[in-house]
Amino acid sequence: MRKVFSHRMMLLALFLASFTLISSTSTEQQETKPDPLAMNKPFTQRKLLGYVPEAKKAALQNLEDVLLEPPRAASGKSRVYLKRTKYLPDLMGDSLESYPRRVFIDVGLPQKDGGSGTDWFKKRYPTRNKNFEMYKIETVAEGGPQIEMSDWLRKNVKEEEYVVMKAEAEEVEEMMRSKAIRLVDELFLECKPQQGSMKRKNRRAYWECLALYGKLRDEGVAVHQWWG
Repeated sequence: MRKVFSHRMMLLALFLASFTLISSTSTEQQETKPDPLAMNKPFTQRKLLGYVPEAKKAALQNLEDVLLEPPRAASGKSRVYLKRTKYLPDLMGDSLESYPRRVFIDVGLPQKDGGSGTDWFKKRYPTRNKNFEMYKIETVAEGGPQIEMSDWLRKNVKEEEYVVMKAEAEEVEEMMRSKAIRLVDELFLECKPQQGSMKRKNRRAYWECLALYGKLRDEGVAVHQWWG
């Protein structure tokens, strides 16, 4: 009788041990199982500082080298100089198809005081035969208030759109202070250096132009020097 009782107790102990092992394994599987809600959340890549996609970071490293000295006026417009430019769509192999909207913005003084970049853009930029909306923004309107480009950008473009801009240093610095520059994917920076001892309006020491160029790269903007 004692043998039968001992045998039953042993079977009961083995059953309880097996049940405990199965429960423990099931609990571990439940704890490591991925959350289906988290898996279904869309992954979005942001262009903001600290969230620049790895592909764009690599592209920024492959931009043309900055000129340590400003070119002469003639060489700045030459075909050889223009061929130096490494455009962002080429560096990233981007077809530009995935963007809901593509925009080119030419920012600066009125035509009589500063050259326009829209003609250049049509001839030179790799648009991939995609439509770009083009805007010419004159920041100093005759008889009117000065336009703040930061406000204009936030009202007229979105982060998921592809934005190319040509702008002078003063406008770019204003957009950097407000962080609106982060809405721009590719920028052609017009920074006019001082020539000789005479100081002229809208011009600065060349080292200041180079410093601004570096800050834009740090913001994740594909920036080029513009000499047009």
